[in-house]
Amino acid sequence: MHSVALLTASYAKDIERFSLLSDSIDTWLTGYTRHYVLVNDEDVPLFEPFASDRRVIVPASRYLPKWLFALPPALQFISKRRVWLSLLSSPVHGWHIQQMLKIAGVLNAPEQRVCILDSDNLFFRAFDVGQYAGGEQTPLFVTRKAIGADHPLHGLWLRTVDQLLGFTERAFPADDYVGNALVWDKDTARAMTDAIKSATGLSWALALCRKKKFSEYLLYGNFVANSPKHLAAHRVTEDSIAVSHWDDTPLDRPSIEALIRTASPEQVALCIQSYSSTSIDDIRDVFQLSSRDRRAPSLSPDHVGDAAEFEVPTRS
Repeated sequence: MHSVALLTASYAKDIERFSLLSDSIDTWLTGYTRHYVLVNDEDVPLFEPFASDRRVIVPASRYLPKWLFALPPALQFISKRRVWLSLLSSPVHGWHIQQMLKIAGVLNAPEQRVCILDSDNLFFRAFDVGQYAGGEQTPLFVTRKAIGADHPLHGLWLRTVDQLLGFTERAFPADDYVGNALVWDKDTARAMTDAIKSATGLSWALALCRKKKFSEYLLYGNFVANSPKHLAAHRVTEDSIAVSHWDDTPLDRPSIEALIRTASPEQVALCIQSYSSTSIDDIRDVFQLSSRDRRAPSLSPDHVGDAAEFEVPTRS
């Protein structure tokens, strides 16, 4: 079995969502070595209370290239979004930085496999991520033929992926590799960044800064799909381990409970997209996750609405 790490790129505005994620990891997950949390340098003190023997808070500057630097917080009034400046590209915003940090975090992790968890994910069932992600083949989630040529975001991202990887042909509808709790293999990620340099003549970080309109998950998935060697090292699956709420409609407590009841027995994680503006307190209450008491139990679908009979799982 290969070693498996967890990786999250987050920032101050997502601290409450990250709190839910970290509490759920501490309650439900086994089989991983470390949880690497990559955050903006000025946010490190805010995230330090979550550090433990298995959770490491890493400043973004450790992995970002030296020619890319964050605009000081005092000057952020010129933009509503966090801005990074460079003499080699136009300004880069925080969302792109988070995508770059995921790639850099995988490349720099001591572990061979990395499960990437965004801050708006959480776990609700016992899950041995080492058994899932550490086997001979890396799981690769795909939604077949889900991207049309006119898709306002994914279609544009795919065209950027093609430019970054040097692909000259693209058929639509195309497969979608965007999802939650996805697993990457470090050697594959390094081969992907080498392919970007070969196609663009630039380092992978500079190429991404200059393109901007991309998806890290589409980049990895399409690289694997077009490389027979790396495809053979992956186990392609259309079954996500996460239940996801993708649109911008806020969910109330009954809707959250209804969503989690749709989970299959194999699904162990939940993603309610942050832009849905769903109440974090409602999510925390439904799953009985408490940042004040890390020993508080979470609820799995079988126990939603039945907290009195629920027991804290025994951790190994």
